[in-house]
Amino acid sequence: MQEQIKRPRDKRKSKAKPNGKKPAAEEKKMYLEPEYTKSRITDVGFKELVVLPREIDLNEWLASNTTTFFHHVNLQYSTISEFCTGEACQTMAVCNTQYYWYDERGKKVKCTAPQYVDFVMSSVQKLVTDEDVFPTKYGREFPSSFESLVKKICKYLFHVLAHIYWSHFKETLALELHGHLNTLYVHFILFAREFNLLDSKDTAVMDDLTEVLCSGGGHGGGGGEGASGGGAGAQNHGKER
Repeated sequence: MQEQIKRPRDKRKSKAKPNGKKPAAEEKKMYLEPEYTKSRITDVGFKELVVLPREIDLNEWLASNTTTFFHHVNLQYSTISEFCTGEACQTMAVCNTQYYWYDERGKKVKCTAPQYVDFVMSSVQKLVTDEDVFPTKYGREFPSSFESLVKKICKYLFHVLAHIYWSHFKETLALELHGHLNTLYVHFILFAREFNLLDSKDTAVMDDLTEVLCSGGGHGGGGGEGASGGGAGAQNHGKER
């Protein structure tokens, strides 16, 4: 399960095909407007929430939160999936970056954004339900490669979140779900930062949004009930005793 990022360079022509969107320099990033960035569904401080609790195994904490983030990102994407079509999103593009999918044999797969997301969700679903990778039974140990697999999952989930912001924020706004999206993004990014799960080069495409949303430990305005990510839901992965 691999993917490749293709970024345009000054001295080389980009192989990225235009997908009906304006160049990054011309595209107005609506998701950066103050009236939308301040929207949250909770004002909890996620910087404190993501810290590893005492007496909790690190791998258990990574597993529970990673599984929960997967379900939340999948759910968030499902709210705009009808707008993310092969015609509207011919490539998996975010700003001036295009993502390519590679199958398990290392073969490059030409795919649209919805196909890419389907590959991501199917691959992650397979991992988080594999007892050899995400054990839930007493006595089962996590594999030595567990942390690297969690990093790979987080990278894929970040791609999906970034695509939602870049290509489908207007739809998210129309559905009044931008507060949910912002809350999920903040929680996810701060958790990844806490455990060094994302490479700064991979997340650079959304640095402007991250700076705005995650400054001050992820506190945000706006009322409402509920929260995304870890919390009580994250405990669902605890091993059966």
